[in-house]
Amino acid sequence: MDEPIRSEGLRLDGHLARPSAAATALGKPGLVVCHGFPIGARGAATSGQTYPELADRLAAEAGWTVLTFNFRGTGASQGNFSLGGWLADLRAAVDHLLAVADVGGVWLAGSSTGGSLAICEAGEDERVQGVAALSARADFDDWAAHPRRFLEHARAIGVIRQADFPLRMDEWTRELKELRPLNMVGKLAPRPLLLVQGSDDDMVPALDARALADCHGSAELRIIKGAGHRLRHDPRAIAVLIGWLERQSGPLPADLS
Repeated sequence: MDEPIRSEGLRLDGHLARPSAAATALGKPGLVVCHGFPIGARGAATSGQTYPELADRLAAEAGWTVLTFNFRGTGASQGNFSLGGWLADLRAAVDHLLAVADVGGVWLAGSSTGGSLAICEAGEDERVQGVAALSARADFDDWAAHPRRFLEHARAIGVIRQADFPLRMDEWTRELKELRPLNMVGKLAPRPLLLVQGSDDDMVPALDARALADCHGSAELRIIKGAGHRLRHDPRAIAVLIGWLERQSGPLPADLS
């Protein structure tokens, strides 16, 4: 169902998927699912379109309450992209899900940039009980190296909508440099971390996943042979994610699994 979220005065488009009543009684786990940075000419407008379907599937098969949403500047959500703004949006989503009836704990899952920010959020927020990250970047150094070029790219795909944004280019750029999942993943430990990576990912190298796993110390790293960057659409990766969720909360009863 539609579930609007408020973040720093902005309205974010959200979707809440609930498990069956029987599954809800088992421990009430909640999951926030985050999309990645848009790709393509209409990327911002279409970003996250398939995530409500994924949330519904995870709720049904894993028995979790699942919240997914559009970060600012994407889909029907208000605002303009900044990396710090997206992190604030994720924190607002955690707040929102914890306020939902029957949810007693929150885990995070995300794809690409969404997975990277999930690691950053968990590193600073001890309420987060675990993270699953698909194709997660270890840093944003390539964006930070050419910030004005990246800003123009963000305008071109529509994730920045106002001509006068950002008001402070130095602050916008500093977030690209300072938000580093590789520096935050150690703070997530010893809470569980699942890293799923495609062996043929041409956007995020497998080296990023291995570096994140090493810095965490006890992460579960799964390399999907022959898979590319968009693991959201790879049934093997989703099966790994569902299996990990079931291990976090225990298996469903036979009549629900």
